[in-house]
Amino acid sequence: MKRILALIIVATIFALTVGIAFAEEAQQLAAPEKAPAPAEKKAPATKYLSVKGEVTAVDPAVNSITIKSKKQEVQLTVTDKTKVMIGKEKKSLADVKVGDAAVAKYKKEGDKNVATSIKVTLKKAETTPASAEPVKK
Repeated sequence: MKRILALIIVATIFALTVGIAFAEEAQQLAAPEKAPAPAEKKAPATKYLSVKGEVTAVDPAVNSITIKSKKQEVQLTVTDKTKVMIGKEKKSLADVKVGDAAVAKYKKEGDKNVATSIKVTLKKAETTPASAEPVKK
C-alpha cells in the first residue's frame, strides 16, 4: 500500500511539472517575443554659446539686443523665456541700455541666435545708492 501511495504521489508531481512546462511553452508561442525597438535617433544636445561684452544696440520693439565682444558682435533674439538680470534684479529688455556691460547665453536655432539669459553688470557707481553718503564727524 505504501508503494502504491508513493507511486501516485510521484506520478502527480510529474504530471504537474510537465503540465506547467507545456503551459509556459504555449504561452510563449501565443505571445511571441517583441523584437527590440530600433534605437531612436536622439536630437543632438543643444549647444549653448555665450558672449561677453558691451551692449551696442537694444530694440525692445523687435526683441533684439546686440552685444560686441573683443572678437565678435552678436545679435540676439529675446523671447519670453529669456531671463534678463540687471545686478540681482530680474528686469526686462527695455531696462537694458546701450553701453552696459553684459554677458549673454544663447543657442542657435536655424539662422537666429536665441538668448536664454542676459546678465547686465552694474558699474560700481551704480551699485552704491546716492543716499549712502559718508557720515561727517
